[in-house]
Amino acid sequence: MTIRTLDSLGSLDGKTVIIRCDLNVPVKDGVITDDGRIRASLPTLQALASQGAKVVIVSHLGRPEGAPEAKYSLGPVAARLSELLDEPVAFAEDTVGASAQDAAATLAGDGTFLLLENLRFNPGETSKDDAERRAFAQQLADFADVFVSDGFGVVHRKQASVYELAEMLPSAAGLLIETELGVLEKLTEKPTRPYAVVLGGSKVSDKLGVIGHLLPKVDSLLIGGGMLFTFLAAQGYQVGASLLEKDQIDTVKGYLEKAAELGVKIVLPTDVVVASKFGADAEHTVTSAETIEETPFGQSGLGLDIGPETAATFAGIIESAHTVFWNGPMGVFELAPFAEGTRSIAAALTEVDGLGVVGGGDSAAAVRALGFTDDQFGHISTGGGASLEFLEGKRLPGLDVLGWTA
Repeated sequence: MTIRTLDSLGSLDGKTVIIRCDLNVPVKDGVITDDGRIRASLPTLQALASQGAKVVIVSHLGRPEGAPEAKYSLGPVAARLSELLDEPVAFAEDTVGASAQDAAATLAGDGTFLLLENLRFNPGETSKDDAERRAFAQQLADFADVFVSDGFGVVHRKQASVYELAEMLPSAAGLLIETELGVLEKLTEKPTRPYAVVLGGSKVSDKLGVIGHLLPKVDSLLIGGGMLFTFLAAQGYQVGASLLEKDQIDTVKGYLEKAAELGVKIVLPTDVVVASKFGADAEHTVTSAETIEETPFGQSGLGLDIGPETAATFAGIIESAHTVFWNGPMGVFELAPFAEGTRSIAAALTEVDGLGVVGGGDSAAAVRALGFTDDQFGHISTGGGASLEFLEGKRLPGLDVLGWTA
């Protein structure tokens, strides 16, 4: 697996580098609640500064509709970057307008930093029109001599700062993308066995591609989260009012048959936590996966977590594996009564004798919210969607433009 790296850019002393990071962190009332993605960006930023570059940082946050929205401002991110880098980070209050131009022109010296405002405040960033994206990318390119792509969480998107900008300047992948690709290569090319994949989250449809692509590669596939109920329905069980994608039942049946042919174990929950409603104060009980509608809640019962028996089974498989990839919570971890399944998976992953990977997105948020630290795991990905698309075998435009060959 090859890709252009920082070494390909030559000397950066005195040059201005524009770097696409993924600083899309959760912010509540102006306070960052999880700075994991900011921390993951630091090694490349520090490497560029140490080479004497002026560094213009660009990123998005949230899903604004191509216009400024105060709640999506990167202002708090600039402040946190300043703290973590122990260096002042200038902040432009627009993307390519007067504030950005003035700030870029007055960067104090080599090894200094500037963060531009949220890229998605400009409609050109995510436009479906190639010309509009290119026009915005050119405005960004005018700030710099070279481009570094280090936002792994967006490399599956063909967006101005990810794709077109890389075409306009000498470009290379940053250290974060190098690290992510190294881990993904270990998951896809001759992984150390036993190899277990744990999939959760709400919808089967979000994971169909990765299930299909990984089935021939893994030893065990463990299914939890909201998606488990479609698997149970495919086996003929009643699931009450739990999340169910009826249109995917036949597809799931096909995967169960394929797994049997390949000798791959698809491990489904044997018990679940069923609640009377969606809420932390809901009445809830543990029941067999076969008897969800036989609880006091009847057909209105909601499955909101895997049960303790299942959690123990999953943990045993994970701890005995040498390679594990986990994407998607086992339940509604944000609500304390339904967090234990996810906590059990996270705890088991810390015990893996080999490579244990938390696959970004909600899984990464969950482990931190539940009190685990990044260094307890082999790797926490910064890109859930990008990781999944890579594991599906898809081409990722943000990597292709950097000369990626698998």
